[in-house]
Order: sequence, then C-alpha cells, then structure tokens
Amino acid sequence: MAKARAVTDQERERIRELHAEGKGRNAIAKELGRSGRTISEEAGKLGISFAARAGQVAAATEVRQADLADRRARLAEQLQDDAERMRAQLWVPTTVWSFGGKENTYEDHVFPEAPADVKRTLMSAVGIAVDRSLKLVPPKDESGVEEGLALITQLMSGLTTVYKAQQQDQEADEGA
Repeated sequence: MAKARAVTDQERERIRELHAEGKGRNAIAKELGRSGRTISEEAGKLGISFAARAGQVAAATEVRQADLADRRARLAEQLQDDAERMRAQLWVPTTVWSFGGKENTYEDHVFPEAPADVKRTLMSAVGIAVDRSLKLVPPKDESGVEEGLALITQLMSGLTTVYKAQQQDQEADEGA
C-alpha cells in the first residue's frame, strides 16, 4: 500500500483560507485533490471545524427534500390527469387508419368507440400511469385505524394506572 503524501504548509494555509470562505470539507478536499478524511484531520490540527456548517447543510438538505417532494406530488397529479385523458379515449369515436397494398393507399374508418385492442392498450397505459402516481405520492390512510389504535393504547395505559392505584389502596387497607 502506497504511503500518503504529507500535507504541506502551503496546503494547510489553503485549507484555512477555503474554510474562512465558507467552503465545506468535501469542496476543500476536491480543490486540493485530497480525501475528506485528510482535510478533517488537518482542520482539527489547525483548530478549525466544519460543525458550524452542519446546521446549514442540514437545513439545505431539508429544503431540497421538500422541493423534491413537491415535484413528486406535481408529477403524480399530472400522471393522474394523463390517466383520465387516456381513459376518456375508450368511449369516443376513434379513427383507425392504415397504408397498404401495392399502391400504398391510405384508408381509414371511424368507429363509434375504440376497438378492443386499442382499449386494451389504453387500459394498460392508464394502469401504469395510476400505479406510478400512487408510488410517487401514496394515499393517506384515512380509515382512522391509526387514531383508533392510539386511543386504545391511551385507554389501556389509563386503565392500567387506575388498576395499579386500586391494588396499592387495597394492599394499604389490608396492611392497616
């Protein structure tokens, strides 16, 4: 295993400068061509820390996650809209066309609604769009089951407390 090259005084000074500019450990490591671990070790020796930025990074990460959740919700809504538009095509007049024959002629025919094979394709596409939208934003459990379980748990906890208090009272009465 090759021995790591020693960090120079010039690199240490650059670490200090970049840290003062507000650069994070990984950005400094990338700029200096060093590992993040090396930068952390040298920063520790220099008495500087990246912990102050941890809150900023956490906040930025939280904002990014919220933005992505919002984008997923919008995409899920668009997929639902797509599914509804495709499903509506099942019951409207549909033109079926073709080119063919030795003269390569165009022919079409209007049906009162989509033929069975077209309906099958549309239903498959509708199912995929709905499935993907549900994976992006799963429906909330509105059955009340979670609230009911929480209420039962609280009730049982209260009953247990009352029962224990009664037991203690009976033991105190019997001891007197």
